[in-house]
Amino acid sequence: LHRLPPVLRYFTRTYPEVRLDIDFMDSEQAHDMILHGELDLAIITLSPEKEPNLESFAVWNDPLTVAVALDHPLANKRAVTLQQLQGYTAIPPGLSTYTGQIIKRLFDEAGLKMDVAMSTNYMETIKVMVSIGLGWSILPATLVDDSIKALALQGHNLHRTLGCVHHRNRSLSNAAQAFIAVLQNGPLE
Repeated sequence: LHRLPPVLRYFTRTYPEVRLDIDFMDSEQAHDMILHGELDLAIITLSPEKEPNLESFAVWNDPLTVAVALDHPLANKRAVTLQQLQGYTAIPPGLSTYTGQIIKRLFDEAGLKMDVAMSTNYMETIKVMVSIGLGWSILPATLVDDSIKALALQGHNLHRTLGCVHHRNRSLSNAAQAFIAVLQNGPLE
């Protein structure tokens, strides 16, 4: 929602005869639909695991940040550790999502547990829950505004990769090929 509008604007102006059929869904669901031939292509958070039947390429690096409420006990810090976060309630993205897996892996590798109050796959919902003080989360930096405080995570450069995925063994329409070209070359406006 934050990065695709300029691409869509450029594409629809350049190819006005193409009618886009856009569905909004979890990256993992789109990944499976591509795998089963139900979609031509998807713009998703790329899976950390490569699927041999899928072709994917990175389009955007999406920095992630620790987010807390403005009145959270950690809000006066610039950076926090996993050990500090462990002491407070977490509201992570669903741990089955690619973004949730990044967070889970951090805690697992450190031998730490998260105190998870709730989780959802909707980043905007998580941001609202964080802003009212229900817990901390790790969110895309593009979601940070004056309703929450962003903190660095010491010793970690948090990010996820957003990109395009399509089935390696299925033919793409001319429109899908043109859309991929716009993603790879960037909108010219």
